[in-house]
Amino acid sequence: MEKKIHAQPPKTLTGIQLTEIPTSAVGVKAITSAMSHIKKEVGLVKGIVLLKNINQKDGFDCPGCAWPDPDAKRAFLAEYCENGAKAVAEEATKNRVSPLFFATHSVQELSLLSDYEIGKSGRITHPMYLPEGKDHYEEISWDAAFSIIGKELNQLASPDEAIFYTSGRTSNEAAFLYQLFVREFGTNNLPDCSNMCHESSGVALSETLGIGKGSITLDDFNHADLVIVMGQNPGTNHPRMLTALSEMKKKGGKIITVNPLPEVGLLNYKDPQNPLKWVGKGQDLTDLFLQVKINGDVALLKIILKLMKSKEKENPNSVFNHQFIEEKTAGIDAFLEDLDSYSIEELLPQTGLTLASIEKATALIINNENIIVCWAMGLTQHKNSVDNIREIVNLLLLKGSIGKKGAGTCPVRGHSNVQGDRTMGIWEKPKAVFLDRLEEEFSFKAPRKHGYDVVSAIEAMKEKKAKVFIGMGGNFISATPDTQFTAKAMQQCSLSVQISTKLNRSHLIHGKRALILPCLGRSEKDIQSSGEQFISVENSMGVVHQSKGHLIPHSNQLLSEPAIVAGLAKATLQNTTTDWSGMAANYDLIREKIEATIPGFQKYNQRVRIPGGFTLPNNARENDFTPTASGKANFSSNKPSKITLKNHQFLMMTIRTHDQYNTTIYGLNDRYRGVLNERRIIFMNHEDMKQHGLQKLDKVNLTSHFNGEQRHALGFMVVPYNIPRQCTATYFPETNVLVPIKSKADISNTPTSKTVIISIQKETVNL
Repeated sequence: MEKKIHAQPPKTLTGIQLTEIPTSAVGVKAITSAMSHIKKEVGLVKGIVLLKNINQKDGFDCPGCAWPDPDAKRAFLAEYCENGAKAVAEEATKNRVSPLFFATHSVQELSLLSDYEIGKSGRITHPMYLPEGKDHYEEISWDAAFSIIGKELNQLASPDEAIFYTSGRTSNEAAFLYQLFVREFGTNNLPDCSNMCHESSGVALSETLGIGKGSITLDDFNHADLVIVMGQNPGTNHPRMLTALSEMKKKGGKIITVNPLPEVGLLNYKDPQNPLKWVGKGQDLTDLFLQVKINGDVALLKIILKLMKSKEKENPNSVFNHQFIEEKTAGIDAFLEDLDSYSIEELLPQTGLTLASIEKATALIINNENIIVCWAMGLTQHKNSVDNIREIVNLLLLKGSIGKKGAGTCPVRGHSNVQGDRTMGIWEKPKAVFLDRLEEEFSFKAPRKHGYDVVSAIEAMKEKKAKVFIGMGGNFISATPDTQFTAKAMQQCSLSVQISTKLNRSHLIHGKRALILPCLGRSEKDIQSSGEQFISVENSMGVVHQSKGHLIPHSNQLLSEPAIVAGLAKATLQNTTTDWSGMAANYDLIREKIEATIPGFQKYNQRVRIPGGFTLPNNARENDFTPTASGKANFSSNKPSKITLKNHQFLMMTIRTHDQYNTTIYGLNDRYRGVLNERRIIFMNHEDMKQHGLQKLDKVNLTSHFNGEQRHALGFMVVPYNIPRQCTATYFPETNVLVPIKSKADISNTPTSKTVIISIQKETVNL
């Protein structure tokens, strides 16, 4: 009988506890939580030594989020957040996944565990190989592993039959080598985690402003009059952002928060770096909370824009920055004409808001010039996500709130070097000028055909058009949509390779043969033949800086990511003239090649050694929009949501818990939402529950509906919550199975994980 490997987390409830939702974020509870994780995983003495090196100028970059570090003085023992401490604790854990572990535990057995349990197994210590038909990974030498990969790649009918995925943890040096290896091999199949999160931001910003990155620096918060935070929960996902918002508020700034859920971190904050602030009321952050319906953002923004236009008509030159519009922008007439085609009456129901609350927001926007708009995946994972971001740009352009101090765009990126990966060339749609530079510097013919992004890569594997999968970090199976479809696609591959630090579900859902290649973590020393090395990363505001670990590696069998890429290249490329061994031995040589091929990296080796690093050029920040098709900043016409729900249907968005970062689950609590020791829940509006005959903690099954198809997620509990009617929220990866592979954003192809149409069925009790 064939054993079943489970791609989804098990339908096991862990004992839910509901508590009062806190009235403030961070403070002493966050510190206590961080220390608890450190003590459990690492030990307090070693943990404190570890923590004092996180995000310091001579330390290592947190492997968590990409929020920038302060340019000047940094906190001695707290230049990190609660979840940053958890991330480091996970990486430095005492637990080990050794060859004995794999000999003891079969793949089938491990797949029955939850993602939390899998992750807590520990650090992988040796390269491991799963032969076809076997159920236990076996130890393998590095040379033998590289040989298997090289042979498999060279047997493919075309380089385009291989997929090379990248997560945001990868360093600049590793990412550059990786894309170089892949392109010398002959393909642009370089999907990365950006395809699933901020691809919509990159597309929209490139089209409208000429650069796919945000336009502000951390210092801009010190000069902003108004910050609008949309579709984002920084209290959990980017807690250090709260410090910037706090300082901005102290200077008299205002904050508008737009989100379907009231997130504690944006309502009230207690500074963890100031013990005097740990008790007491805390600092109120949000001045106006707009509890918009899921995917009601374009409708909301259009109403604001229409109100702004009306005020400008009543009192010319009081709202629009006409000088900026005339000198720097294109397309305003078409934009205003399109805006006139919508009425407030038809848009308002999509928002779930009162017109009075939107008028308050509009007044704040009209009365302030220095405006920053921040957003995350609450805006980027819808069918009309690109429209969401372009509409934000329209608002900023009308105000002239871009390309000047204290104003601009702020897409808040996730993983710590996800932006750097793209800068280094990890992209399935490379620009011709970049490929030209690679060809000139490395003497090979670079492929020009665009490659697969994440969604098309999954589809290609399912259709057997792609036969080898190599993942540089990440947890592909748990991060991607349509879990069952993706799992079947991966299992079609002849070989899957995962370059990882810790065990995750992607090691258990594999090709016919599978390899796990263990690499160094951020906190560990990287010693090569030329001496101790450092890596570099780029944060979400374009600052490139070094990162240098100080811990002894968990195993003498671990290789650095650059060394692994070099090993892959030497085993695969038969006619390469690239000095792979030399670059793997001395990362300065990699940085010299980056300098030669990527703009903005002049004197890379010198500048990256300056404490705090250096800032990359940013045309939008400099008020220069010449890289766009028109040569100016472009207004655009955008469409609100077209989703119509039936009476029994709901809109579901996937979210993270507070004990989670991306697919890494640190614990089972969601403290800021009052849910402890459980992940299989669905947040529902109390009136919706009443209408559909549901009580608190009732067990339900979820079904998603898309183009006549149904997908199922079983065994969830209902939790009443302050969320708009017909809107629900669930945790991922537990409900990724409900996200259809073909439901994706226009233009950017991002999975629509924030707009899943579902129905809810109460579980029946068999007597």
